[in-house]
Amino acid sequence: MRVTHSLVKKMPKQSRPRERLEKDGEKSLSTHELLAILLRTGPKDSSAVELSLNLLAAFEDLYYLKTVSIEELMCVNGIGRTKAIEIRAAIELGSRIAAATQEKKGQVTSSHTIGKMLIKEMKDLQQEHVITLFLNTKNEIIKKETIFVGGLSQSVGVPTT
Repeated sequence: MRVTHSLVKKMPKQSRPRERLEKDGEKSLSTHELLAILLRTGPKDSSAVELSLNLLAAFEDLYYLKTVSIEELMCVNGIGRTKAIEIRAAIELGSRIAAATQEKKGQVTSSHTIGKMLIKEMKDLQQEHVITLFLNTKNEIIKKETIFVGGLSQSVGVPTT
């Protein structure tokens, strides 16, 4: 399937994918527009938008695009080795982001339990430390940060960052 020729430069600025993403957010863009942003350029005679439409048409849908090899990507006119590698890298990054979970560092079940944990952890510190625990809605500790450290002879709150 060959899309008719029209360069992105000739498109009104408010219709261009990059400008629309910046103005309206990534959720407002179609799949082919997001792909066009990643592709950046098309072959000499067409735009990245046209190339993205051709690429999606060649592989039926996103599931099949997700499974194609570098060599299969290179069969699409306008996709060379570099673009094929970039597409595979973007697909893998998306998979890793989808699988990512937030690290949890325990759960707060009571102030007594968390106090015992912090005393055990901080017992050998020579200076006063003010620690903040960030919890999610399940009282799981998702971040622990020292926000102030006191001096050796006095306790003055000074930001650590």
